[in-house]
Amino acid sequence: MKIRSKEKLVVSRATGGWSVSGGTFALGLLLCALCLPVAAQEPKKVPRIGFLSGGSPSSFSRFTEAFREGLRELGYVEEKNIAIEYKWAEGINDRLPNLAAELVRLKVDVIVTSGGTTTIFAAKNATERIPIVMASSSDPVACQQSSATGREYHRADSGWP
Repeated sequence: MKIRSKEKLVVSRATGGWSVSGGTFALGLLLCALCLPVAAQEPKKVPRIGFLSGGSPSSFSRFTEAFREGLRELGYVEEKNIAIEYKWAEGINDRLPNLAAELVRLKVDVIVTSGGTTTIFAAKNATERIPIVMASSSDPVACQQSSATGREYHRADSGWP
């Protein structure tokens, strides 16, 4: 038997094998255990939708339920694999800019607007990077949110064909 260095690596001439002391072996296992599951433990990012409306939850209840149902049909279930941040102006349009800014601070992935051009402009003025989807608008071309050619204009797009 031959002992080399301070790590207590033991080489056995009789068996042709080697062994490591208990402390070194445990340290090696710990390092392997820390390296392997890191990728498996990364949390999966849940997409976040910001919903901005000039109305109230009660006045838009049928619409929001249809919205959730459409998401479920696509495989997205609220509080399971998608998050929706609702912001309601309750009929007070002066609140819309602050509510839109709050959605931007929450780092939503997309903003869905409902409630007309005032709501669309509040979202448009709050961000240059977050996509905006107009759930309802009487004329997106007239309010300069879409072009007449059907191309995207200023990140805003109509949810209707």
